[in-house]
Amino acid sequence: MATFLYKLGRSAFRRRRLVALLWVALLALAGVGAATAPTATSSSFSIPGTEAQKAFDLLEERFPGGSADGATARVVFKAPDGGKMTEAGHKAEVEKAVADLKAGSDQIASVTDPYAARAVSQDGSTAYISVTYKVNAMELTDDTREALKETGTGARDAGLTVEIGGDALQTMPEQGAGEIIGVVVAGIVLVITFGSMVAAGLPLLTAIIGVGIGISTITALANVLDLGSTTSTLAMMIGLAVGIDYALFIVSRYRAELAEGREHEEAAGRAVGTAGSAVVFAGLTVVIALVGLAVVNIPMLSKMGFAAAGTVVIAVLIALTLIPALLGFAGKRVLGRKARKGLPVSDKPNAGTRWARFVLRRPVTVLLAGVLGLGAIAVPAASLEMGLPDDGAKPTSTTERKAYDLLSDGFGPGFNGPLLVVVDGDKSAADRTAEVIKGLDGAVAVTPPTLNKAGDTAMITVIPEDRPSSVETEDLVHDIRDRSGDEVLVTGATAMNIDFSQKMNDALLPYLALVVGLAFLLLMVVFRSVLVPLKAALGFLLSVVAALGAVVAVFQWGWLGSLFGVEQTGPIMSMMPIFMVGVVFGLAMDYEVFLVTRMREAYVHGERPGEAIVTGFRHGARVVTAAAVIMIAVFSGFIGSSEQMVKMIGFGLAIAVFFDAFVVRMAIVPAVLALLGHKAWWLPRWLDRALPDVDVEGEKLRKELASGPGDPDEDRQLVRV
Repeated sequence: MATFLYKLGRSAFRRRRLVALLWVALLALAGVGAATAPTATSSSFSIPGTEAQKAFDLLEERFPGGSADGATARVVFKAPDGGKMTEAGHKAEVEKAVADLKAGSDQIASVTDPYAARAVSQDGSTAYISVTYKVNAMELTDDTREALKETGTGARDAGLTVEIGGDALQTMPEQGAGEIIGVVVAGIVLVITFGSMVAAGLPLLTAIIGVGIGISTITALANVLDLGSTTSTLAMMIGLAVGIDYALFIVSRYRAELAEGREHEEAAGRAVGTAGSAVVFAGLTVVIALVGLAVVNIPMLSKMGFAAAGTVVIAVLIALTLIPALLGFAGKRVLGRKARKGLPVSDKPNAGTRWARFVLRRPVTVLLAGVLGLGAIAVPAASLEMGLPDDGAKPTSTTERKAYDLLSDGFGPGFNGPLLVVVDGDKSAADRTAEVIKGLDGAVAVTPPTLNKAGDTAMITVIPEDRPSSVETEDLVHDIRDRSGDEVLVTGATAMNIDFSQKMNDALLPYLALVVGLAFLLLMVVFRSVLVPLKAALGFLLSVVAALGAVVAVFQWGWLGSLFGVEQTGPIMSMMPIFMVGVVFGLAMDYEVFLVTRMREAYVHGERPGEAIVTGFRHGARVVTAAAVIMIAVFSGFIGSSEQMVKMIGFGLAIAVFFDAFVVRMAIVPAVLALLGHKAWWLPRWLDRALPDVDVEGEKLRKELASGPGDPDEDRQLVRV
């Protein structure tokens, strides 16, 4: 592989104009496709194989023409202290709001009058209008949404409290300037690392081109593949981070080759042949982790994984081709000021060398400090509570949260999470089911069954006693399912949440085994070792559990919540653990590959284990540190999002990279390697013969180049092939 990549790097350097033109053309083509594609809507959400999804599908089949996919809203009215919503003046204001809603948009499917629908609380203080739309929230026009927001203006002037809940107010997440700040921080780190504006600009430029191609392609295919409006968020997050990092490693190795006196084209070839090999395998681990999300069998999650994996593939290809091409344009400007002027460079041990020697002197102390420290941070993970966010998880300043609280106060905590029971049977079966549910603990209201036109299916609405995310409501769902026959199915947002969380829990171990197993085999091929991949996997588990502990402490317990903009604590998003396992594993292996590959290279070339560790840190510690800081900065930029899910993902990934890069890879890894010595690189002979030799450390390339220069024409021919 190193030989092929070496020739690819030299070819891209020589044909830099053609390579740059091809990538610019791809960016333009993807941009045109995105600009001409229909506007993306929210993708359909389904959980195949769950009872809640089966009930939803049955409703679609037996109740045709329903608005199950349409957006909904609740306009909640509360009378002043001591007042009643049944008073003539208040009633007139509500009826006017009903009339305004019906006339406000042709996207409305139905508007219920609270007085006809008995949607007034027992104490008379609260009433609500239910609104359903013909389209989902993302397809609502601005005029429709504004008409909803303006509802009840006259009622407010009359002294009533009016708040609006439901998904009809849902809009695209506001990302703000956080991502821009992350990129700016990345640029500053690159300038400090390289001492050259040109060298710092190359990774940023190529990452932006890669993300631009990836996001534009996703946008162009969004409607065709039902990718939805949120699929690109993960692709942008991962694409920016790995795009900058992969380019950083190629540019850094190129500068090191120039420092050894090699010509520019030769340096580009060697940089791609050595660091490029590490980029390929690091990218493969990320792709494996993202594509592996498909085993969860949730289409939305699978599509997010595939889209992000495609962006990573683009980042790898750009690092291997566009970076050497741009290095050809940059010339000596890619070097620092001292190197350009020919000034002597200090030969004093750098910080990486000093740290490696410190770890070699005290490996046990460093190992224990790292393991115990991460273990302590991981403790909150034992209290992890999972759920899907609803309006009750939103900040108390929002109208959605205020409407949620008003409904809870007026109609009971369970009113915001009604259960929808679907009976696949006639009226007698539905009546029997309703009587069974009335006798269950935790059910405070059961509506009479509503039959379809054919009379073979019925719907029953059940109002739980407790809030939607409570253990008592979950027990009620299980009780209904256990006490009823196979013809009775429970669905609704609350039941979907319960089934989703259970599916996440059931898929975690198989997914972990698949991803870690495949990556373990891949790392054995890279490092020609059994213990190094094992150490990498165990270190990852430690860092990801510690990151989950930090997420629980901030978003569930509220520790330092105000610092990260967390206005409302609550359960952790159900997909967060499995999502972090997948993404963080791929990113964690990046640093393992980049840092330990340099150690492996030194060991193969004859250095003792301790010397190889020092060599790896001398050449790689500064670059890995810069790469980690950049990735943390990019992920941290998403903490500023107004969307709780995006905020949580950004924080979780940023803190996980911090733990993995600076504690696991920079402290625990060298300590373990120091204790293992030569055993770290042990591989059974039979396994050595069975594994393919991909020459990641470039030993075959070095021998081939040492034997004499090859025929340039032959090299060109091989690259074309």
